[in-house]
Amino acid sequence: MTFDLIALQLFTGLALGAIYVLLAVGLSLIFGMLTVVNFAHGAFYMLGAYAGFFVAEKTGSFWLAMLLAPIIVAAIGMVCERWLIRPLYGRGIDYPLLLTFGLAYMMVEAVRMIFGRAGLPFDTPEILQGATNLGFADFPTYRLFVIGVVVALLVVLWFFIEKTSLGLIVRAGARDPVIVRVLGVDISKVWLIVFGVGTGIAALAGVLAAPLQGVSPDMGTSVLIVAFVVTVVGGMGSLTGAVVAGLLVGIAESMSVLFFPEAAKVSMFVIMAIVLLFRPQGLFGRAGLMT
Repeated sequence: MTFDLIALQLFTGLALGAIYVLLAVGLSLIFGMLTVVNFAHGAFYMLGAYAGFFVAEKTGSFWLAMLLAPIIVAAIGMVCERWLIRPLYGRGIDYPLLLTFGLAYMMVEAVRMIFGRAGLPFDTPEILQGATNLGFADFPTYRLFVIGVVVALLVVLWFFIEKTSLGLIVRAGARDPVIVRVLGVDISKVWLIVFGVGTGIAALAGVLAAPLQGVSPDMGTSVLIVAFVVTVVGGMGSLTGAVVAGLLVGIAESMSVLFFPEAAKVSMFVIMAIVLLFRPQGLFGRAGLMT
């Protein structure tokens, strides 16, 4: 066991955690603003991978796939929010939960009918193939690219939430949507945008993960569990918590592979149990607030 091997595994955990961060950020954004537990989040992640695959096949460009797939899936998400989820607001948290649960099954079956049940390969763009020397070891260039994209997206998202008028409305709406509505803001339009952004971020995660694992109709099922674990550990509705917990879970899973491979998939549940034992609201959770 050498320092170089540990450092290499740490970077692997960061790349894995970056995907988890995107999933949890989208989930937390939707819950923080709409108080909707979106069980279709993994399906939107899967749709993003397939939309990216379709665009890349038709255009031959990974970059267009990375740009257009989140837009396509965000549009689908906005249609779902407007015509399926919105009529259930105010009826309790169970109704949107059950609807999105059923919606996820519908989307998975639709993809199976269109693309088949077998998985499909998604090639890494040529410019991102190979490895980059980090000084202590060679590390896959594409994984470094994933980390960079996630960091850039988080900066843009922070600027949007903290420095724009719409971001101010989003934060205010997460705290007290009634007051925002009284002030004359059409909160329904904000809900629509937030749901679209959340599902678009999940789709981007799917596109970025596709070259690492391929695309398949069931790829969203396992990551949905991870997304909820990360969201619970970070604190429901907390964007800061989603980032910290996503990286924590990714690094823990990666390091477990190195030191105790049998516990790799269990490590995130151990972290969740410890956090909930001492801090039931999550690391950064504050009931009803986006932080």
